[in-house]
Amino acid sequence: MRLLYAFPEPLPLPRARGVQVANAVRSLAQAGVEVDLAYVPVLGRSPFEGVDVERSVQLVPVSRAWPAPLDRVPPFSRWHSVRFFVHRLLGEIGRRRPDLLYVRHLKLAASLLTGRPHLPPLVYEAHEVFFDTVAAKRRERTLTLERTVIQKAAAVVCNSRATAERLTALYGVPRHLLVLPNGVTPLASLPEKPWHECRRHVVYAGSFFAWKGVADLVAAAASLEGFRLTLIGGEQEQIARLPWPVAGGAEVEFLPRLPHAQVMARMAASCIAVLPNRPDPDSAFTSPIKLFEYMAAGCAIVTSDLPAIREILGDDDAAWFEAGNSASLRKVLAELGEDCCRARKLGERAYLMSEAYGWNRRAARLKAFLERLPAG
Repeated sequence: MRLLYAFPEPLPLPRARGVQVANAVRSLAQAGVEVDLAYVPVLGRSPFEGVDVERSVQLVPVSRAWPAPLDRVPPFSRWHSVRFFVHRLLGEIGRRRPDLLYVRHLKLAASLLTGRPHLPPLVYEAHEVFFDTVAAKRRERTLTLERTVIQKAAAVVCNSRATAERLTALYGVPRHLLVLPNGVTPLASLPEKPWHECRRHVVYAGSFFAWKGVADLVAAAASLEGFRLTLIGGEQEQIARLPWPVAGGAEVEFLPRLPHAQVMARMAASCIAVLPNRPDPDSAFTSPIKLFEYMAAGCAIVTSDLPAIREILGDDDAAWFEAGNSASLRKVLAELGEDCCRARKLGERAYLMSEAYGWNRRAARLKAFLERLPAG
């Protein structure tokens, strides 16, 4: 099977979707799929920085810039468009003749599925329901795009049951559907953690968007004397808006976005990891890579009680708090910080569970699904 994975953004991309694409492509190649990766190149950098990639991945750099010579003339040199990416991608599809197209970008998928009957079958990977998450002024346009993709795609792969159920409710049942959570690269071993002082080794890693609930975590920290929290991934302006520091509360350390290997090392040395997502539309459809990385790092997980997280973890797999409620988060953290024996058991359990969510296992399931799709 030859698959062309099209991603109309720059790679490497130090965000969750960039990490997800790099690992998904790598693991598919390791599973025996011939993969052509069409992506926007970054000058002088590999799209797979920090990720070992099989030789069977063929890199297909595709620009989304304006045609020459406008690509070198301001303001055109600062602008880009999916339309330009599509135009150039069509040429690559014609030359490479893949068996399947694989896309997780809604606008790109809609463009390829509209008025192009001679293209290979397209598989769309859905990571959210955009109709529910976009601004109100864009909802009508988004409804049209999303309906087109879900109804015309040869198959739809959803990151969670919640995503699959909502897309089905809006647009009907896709021709072929697979629910496939994100994954993680399992760690071969972990350093010895300082479990006896677990409250001093609490971590959050990820973006600082409002729906991620970092503000709730900082608010909870104000009443957690004796705790030490490390929050990784915020931009300076985002950190400045948070309600900190607070005398008498936890020590809070803010770190910028770090290379993935450094983040994993920080998590592996931590005892407790927090996933404080708020009950916003974005959280309804999430399959957080950070959740699986927390598990692989052997951390006891303190998490919002949300359906998407319940798809992965059960009652006894984490310490749960009411989503969006900083007082509930403070209470659960305080209780776990007083019971480091329980924290250790949760961390060890999470580490064992993470093996089921390795990228290679995910790729094996995806490959089997793709091979069962009707030809053409």
